[in-house]
Amino acid sequence: MSGHVNLLGEPPATLLPSQDDAEALVASGTAPAAIAAKYPSFPLAWAMLAEGALAAGSPVEAYAYARTGYHRSLDMLRRNGWKGHGPVPWSHEPNRGFLRSLAALARAAGEINETEEEQRCWTFLADSSKEAYAALHG
Repeated sequence: MSGHVNLLGEPPATLLPSQDDAEALVASGTAPAAIAAKYPSFPLAWAMLAEGALAAGSPVEAYAYARTGYHRSLDMLRRNGWKGHGPVPWSHEPNRGFLRSLAALARAAGEINETEEEQRCWTFLADSSKEAYAALHG
C-alpha cells in the first residue's frame, strides 16, 4: 500500500456506468465466456473468467483473462474522467469488474512468479479502493 498523503486532496471518485444488458446476463447465470463474447468491453466477465481459471489451477490462462479485463477497465476509467489515480469505490457495483480484474491479475502474476507485477497490482488495488483490497486480498 502507498504510504504517502496527498496534501492537495484526492481527485473525485470515478464511478463507471452500468452496463445493464451485460449485468442482466451475469444475474441470469450466463457463462462468463458467453458474456465476454457478446460484451467484450465488460470487465466483470473477464474478471469472472480469470477467477475461474485461477480456481481451476490455470494461472497463465487466468493472467490473460485478468490482463484483458484490466486493460478494458483502464479504457473505461479514462473515458469516465479518471486521470491515472484516485478512488474507484468498491461500493459502486459497476467498478467491481475493474477491481476484481486487478486482484485476479495480482494473484495470477504471483502464481507465475511475476513478483513485481503482483506487488504493483496489489498496491494499485489498495490505492484505488481500500474496501476492495480488504475484500479481495488474502
